[in-house]
Amino acid sequence: MTDLHWWSAHDLAAAIRGREISASEALAHQVERIERLDGPINSVVQWDLDRARLAAIAADEAVASGDDLGPLHGVPITIKDSFQTEGCITTSGAPELAEFVPDEDAAPVARLRDAGAIPFAKTNLPIFAGDIQTFNDVYGTTNNPHDPERTPGGSSGGSAAALAMGFTALELGSDIGGSIRVPAHYSGVSGHKPSYGIVPAHGQIPGMPGTLTQADLAVAGPMARSVGDLELGLDVLIGPDRWNAPAWRIELPPSRADSLGELRIGAWLDDPHCPVDASTRRVLDELVARIEQAGGRVDTEARPAFTLEKVDRVFRDLLMAALAGGTPPSRLDELAATAGDSAADRAKRSTAMRHREWLAHNERRLQIRERWREFFEKYDVMLLPVQPRGAIPHDHSMPQWERTVEIDGVERPYLDLFGWTGPAGAAYLPATVVPAGLGDDGLPIGVQIVGPYLHDRTTLRTAASISELADGCPKPTIARS
Repeated sequence: MTDLHWWSAHDLAAAIRGREISASEALAHQVERIERLDGPINSVVQWDLDRARLAAIAADEAVASGDDLGPLHGVPITIKDSFQTEGCITTSGAPELAEFVPDEDAAPVARLRDAGAIPFAKTNLPIFAGDIQTFNDVYGTTNNPHDPERTPGGSSGGSAAALAMGFTALELGSDIGGSIRVPAHYSGVSGHKPSYGIVPAHGQIPGMPGTLTQADLAVAGPMARSVGDLELGLDVLIGPDRWNAPAWRIELPPSRADSLGELRIGAWLDDPHCPVDASTRRVLDELVARIEQAGGRVDTEARPAFTLEKVDRVFRDLLMAALAGGTPPSRLDELAATAGDSAADRAKRSTAMRHREWLAHNERRLQIRERWREFFEKYDVMLLPVQPRGAIPHDHSMPQWERTVEIDGVERPYLDLFGWTGPAGAAYLPATVVPAGLGDDGLPIGVQIVGPYLHDRTTLRTAASISELADGCPKPTIARS
């Protein structure tokens, strides 16, 4: 059992139920591995070991007593540090919260505990989950296990790095602008952005502790190394929020198909508005060829009735508005008066938009949702890039919207990295990311599988088939010990 750090959460739970291994042994194994290997990665930043060890002992006693066991009974897991965990310091990377100890779990953490999981540590993120790189003044920088000179992504970067290193079998991530999907893509793991509204996320920071608002676009969802664990995690997490619990119920539709040959697959793999680099295009083209060789049908000309430029612009405006909650009122007039038409200038103005402007953008979003609905009458899923390139080098310059990135030798605005997360994000659609292959530099490249609203099981089933074709999640060299 020396390789149990690579086991899936499903297999680990089954082994604990079957007394092949104890929860206490599984926890001790993970802790030892993190202490030995995490130094150069810095993914795990806060322990909750005393309580986790007591929970593991109780889990083993429950197995011995023949008690009813949850689907994650005894499985040790890490949790992104934006989610409040009762009794354990939760900072969201913010110095002003460096000693904050919540008195209750965030809603999705509570659901994982109720399913029997044992949270034992927190993973790193950018301050207030506000970047696609993972660094902050509380815990420092998290490095990509495949290349420490690069970021593992953000904001769930510590989550993705921990999964890639074999430190946890399951993680809880969050996504507003790509914060599950981008780290999965950069770090070579799997992640699922659920349909908006099906996973309650009260208790995540931001907003500040005690906030009851759930931000537009923002979702909580599972991250793992296997799609089976994403499915298991989603089953645990979905349900009504605190307001709707008395009457609201959910039953997601079954997958539209069970095999690649039955699926109607569209593929939007490149676009002049946000061109992908040659390495990404090669990996995605090769993936399409594999799907077709396996009996699938892929229409690479399929498009919804809107342009990538249109949805990207709407998404950026809605995203900036959703992220504006912590902006001091004294700054809003200054931001609203920003001149110029650069990506950074537009981001500043969108941060300060008035409610009547937001209503106009929301109507545009609803029109895009309708065009997607029409598209999915003819197709079951759409394959998209996650980003126009693989993992980027660390760049912590501020303000972040004025950073640039290099894509195929061309210097482009930082916000171009969001060009492919908008089509699913703006329209509240489910999107599953799995590794598609390795780029020319040997780094992981993911594919984004988008489906109709509430058809999460369709994107997950498709992802499972694609993951088999693409040989699953690559193990970093540093993690192969």
